[in-house]
Amino acid sequence: QVQLEESGGASVQPGKSLRLSCVSSGSRFDWYNIAWFRQAPGKEREAVACIPISAEETYVAGSVKARFTISRDNAQNTAYLQMNNLKPEDTAIYYCAATAHLWRDKWDVAAEYDYWGQGTEVTVSS
Repeated sequence: QVQLEESGGASVQPGKSLRLSCVSSGSRFDWYNIAWFRQAPGKEREAVACIPISAEETYVAGSVKARFTISRDNAQNTAYLQMNNLKPEDTAIYYCAATAHLWRDKWDVAAEYDYWGQGTEVTVSS
Protein backbone atom coordinates (compact mmCIF):
# COMPACT_ATOMS: atom_id res chain seq x y z
CA GLN A 1 0.00 0.00 0.00
CA VAL A 2 0.98 3.60 -0.44
CA GLN A 3 -0.06 6.64 1.58
CA LEU A 4 -0.32 10.01 -0.12
CA GLU A 5 -0.19 13.47 1.40
CA GLU A 6 -0.80 16.65 -0.57
CA SER A 7 0.44 20.11 0.31
CA GLY A 8 0.89 23.50 -1.28
CA GLY A 9 -2.70 24.65 -1.49
CA ALA A 10 -3.36 28.30 -0.71
CA SER A 11 -5.58 31.26 -1.39
CA VAL A 12 -4.18 33.34 -4.26
CA GLN A 13 -5.20 36.03 -6.69
CA PRO A 14 -5.97 35.33 -10.34
CA GLY A 15 -2.88 35.14 -12.49
CA LYS A 16 -0.66 33.78 -9.72
CA SER A 17 1.06 30.41 -9.61
CA LEU A 18 1.11 27.55 -7.14
CA ARG A 19 2.96 24.27 -6.96
CA LEU A 20 1.23 21.39 -5.26
CA SER A 21 3.19 18.47 -3.87
CA CYS A 22 2.15 14.88 -3.27
CA VAL A 23 4.47 12.96 -0.98
CA SER A 24 4.14 9.21 -0.71
CA SER A 25 5.07 6.74 1.99
CA GLY A 26 4.72 3.01 2.38
CA SER A 27 5.33 1.09 -0.83
CA ARG A 28 7.85 2.23 -3.41
CA PHE A 29 6.74 5.40 -5.17
CA ASP A 30 8.07 4.22 -8.53
CA TRP A 31 5.58 1.35 -8.48
CA TYR A 32 2.70 3.79 -9.01
CA ASN A 33 1.22 5.94 -11.70
CA ILE A 34 0.17 9.27 -10.18
CA ALA A 35 -2.67 11.61 -11.02
CA TRP A 36 -4.15 14.83 -9.75
CA PHE A 37 -7.89 15.31 -9.52
CA ARG A 38 -9.88 18.26 -8.26
CA GLN A 39 -13.33 18.83 -6.90
CA ALA A 40 -14.95 22.24 -6.83
CA PRO A 41 -17.85 23.00 -4.48
CA GLY A 42 -21.02 21.42 -5.78
CA LYS A 43 -19.28 19.75 -8.70
CA GLU A 44 -18.07 16.29 -9.63
CA ARG A 45 -14.46 15.30 -9.11
CA GLU A 46 -12.53 15.80 -12.33
CA ALA A 47 -9.16 14.66 -13.57
CA VAL A 48 -6.47 17.28 -13.98
CA ALA A 49 -3.30 15.43 -14.95
CA CYS A 50 -1.53 12.09 -14.81
CA ILE A 51 2.07 10.97 -14.97
CA PRO A 52 2.91 7.31 -15.49
CA ILE A 53 5.71 5.53 -13.67
CA SER A 54 8.17 6.08 -16.50
CA ALA A 55 7.28 9.78 -16.80
CA GLU A 56 8.03 9.50 -20.53
CA GLU A 57 4.66 11.08 -21.20
CA THR A 58 2.02 12.94 -19.28
CA TYR A 59 -1.69 13.46 -19.67
CA VAL A 60 -3.30 16.80 -18.91
CA ALA A 61 -6.94 17.84 -19.14
CA GLY A 62 -7.68 20.14 -22.01
CA SER A 63 -9.13 22.82 -19.75
CA VAL A 64 -5.76 23.35 -18.02
CA LYS A 65 -3.26 22.03 -20.54
CA ALA A 66 -1.73 25.39 -21.34
CA ARG A 67 -1.29 26.28 -17.67
CA PHE A 68 -0.68 23.14 -15.59
CA THR A 69 2.28 20.76 -15.62
CA ILE A 70 2.63 17.47 -13.78
CA SER A 71 5.99 16.01 -12.83
CA ARG A 72 7.50 13.49 -10.45
CA ASP A 73 10.73 12.90 -8.58
CA ASN A 74 10.93 9.23 -7.76
CA ALA A 75 14.02 9.72 -5.62
CA GLN A 76 12.04 12.13 -3.43
CA ASN A 77 8.84 10.04 -3.49
CA THR A 78 7.04 13.15 -4.65
CA ALA A 79 4.80 14.25 -7.49
CA TYR A 80 4.10 17.86 -8.34
CA LEU A 81 1.43 19.90 -10.03
CA GLN A 82 2.68 23.27 -11.24
CA MET A 83 -0.25 25.60 -11.80
CA ASN A 84 0.33 28.87 -13.60
CA ASN A 85 -1.97 31.76 -14.45
CA LEU A 86 -4.57 30.55 -11.99
CA LYS A 87 -8.20 31.43 -12.60
CA PRO A 88 -11.20 31.57 -10.26
CA GLU A 89 -12.54 28.41 -11.92
CA ASP A 90 -9.47 26.55 -10.65
CA THR A 91 -10.81 26.90 -7.11
CA ALA A 92 -11.19 23.37 -5.74
CA ILE A 93 -9.79 20.76 -3.44
CA TYR A 94 -6.96 19.03 -5.25
CA TYR A 95 -6.34 15.34 -4.65
CA CYS A 96 -3.40 13.14 -5.46
CA ALA A 97 -4.18 9.57 -6.52
CA ALA A 98 -2.13 6.47 -7.31
CA THR A 99 -2.57 3.25 -9.17
CA ALA A 100 -0.15 0.44 -9.92
CA HIS A 101 -1.86 -0.39 -13.21
CA LEU A 102 -2.77 2.41 -15.60
CA TRP A 103 -4.86 2.08 -18.71
CA ARG A 104 -3.80 5.00 -20.88
CA ASP A 105 -7.30 5.65 -22.15
CA LYS A 106 -8.68 5.68 -18.61
CA TRP A 107 -6.17 7.98 -16.98
CA ASP A 108 -8.95 10.43 -16.19
CA VAL A 109 -11.28 7.92 -14.51
CA ALA A 110 -11.25 8.29 -10.73
CA ALA A 111 -12.35 4.70 -10.18
CA GLU A 112 -9.11 3.49 -11.76
CA TYR A 113 -7.07 4.80 -8.82
CA ASP A 114 -6.70 2.77 -5.65
CA TYR A 115 -5.08 5.24 -3.29
CA TRP A 116 -5.99 8.82 -2.51
CA GLY A 117 -4.70 11.62 -0.37
CA GLN A 118 -6.84 13.86 1.82
CA GLY A 119 -6.60 16.82 -0.52
CA THR A 120 -5.26 20.35 -0.41
CA GLU A 121 -7.42 23.40 -0.95
CA VAL A 122 -6.79 25.97 -3.65
CA THR A 123 -8.79 29.18 -3.74
CA VAL A 124 -8.37 31.70 -6.53
CA SER A 125 -10.07 34.98 -5.85
CA SER A 126 -9.44 38.67 -6.20
